[in-house]
Amino acid sequence: MAVSFHVRSNSFPSRQHPQAAHVDDQLIRLRSSETASSSSICQRLSNLQDLHDSLEKLLRLPITHQALSQDQIEKLLDGSLRILDLCNVAKDSLSQMNEGLKEIQSILRTKRGDLSAEVKKYLASRKFLKKSFQKELKSLKTCQNKDNTDESLVVFGEAEAITVALFESLFSFMSGSKACGKWSLVSKLMSQSKATCEAEANEFTRVDFEFQSEKSLKMEDVQILESCIQDLEDGIESLSKSLIKYRVSLLNI
Repeated sequence: MAVSFHVRSNSFPSRQHPQAAHVDDQLIRLRSSETASSSSICQRLSNLQDLHDSLEKLLRLPITHQALSQDQIEKLLDGSLRILDLCNVAKDSLSQMNEGLKEIQSILRTKRGDLSAEVKKYLASRKFLKKSFQKELKSLKTCQNKDNTDESLVVFGEAEAITVALFESLFSFMSGSKACGKWSLVSKLMSQSKATCEAEANEFTRVDFEFQSEKSLKMEDVQILESCIQDLEDGIESLSKSLIKYRVSLLNI
């Protein structure tokens, strides 16, 4: 069902504004893209950037100024700040992993340094980050139970919910499959587990498997993961910039 931008106000026209209709169309497209892969997540980050650019334009309309109360603006500011915090958590985590991968690639290229120690350091960092992702996911679910259902905020509220859902997918994607995360233990009992997990593995878990085994390390997979991380960092950075512009327009109302 399409989302409409309405308020309980006689001054607000019953006919939907073209900019609000455009936002509705963007929300519909975003709701239909739920797959979790590096390419799909990057595309959704790009689509979310476009969505927040459109919301920012909607906020600049005089008609929107008349529709939103001070309390409602405060709620939108709080929501956008929460999403910016998620952006920072994701960017910091990706940056940390990328630094570890660069160190490992440097050792592989120059044949200098303790590769085993650097791999263990990377895996320890991954273990810590996975715990922080689980903490963030738990926090996101708690916040979702408090979603605002104010009719006048329905468009903005759904945009926030879809953005939060994207970060849920992102953190889960970066953590990897829970079943495959325990592959090193299970594989000792069932050789089929390795094949199953490798088939389901994404860029992050594939490199985790190789680092854990230490015998199947493929430079190509490390480079693919590094490229994946760079794409995600770029997408999150662009979304952050759009969110900041969106917040500025809120503050200007």
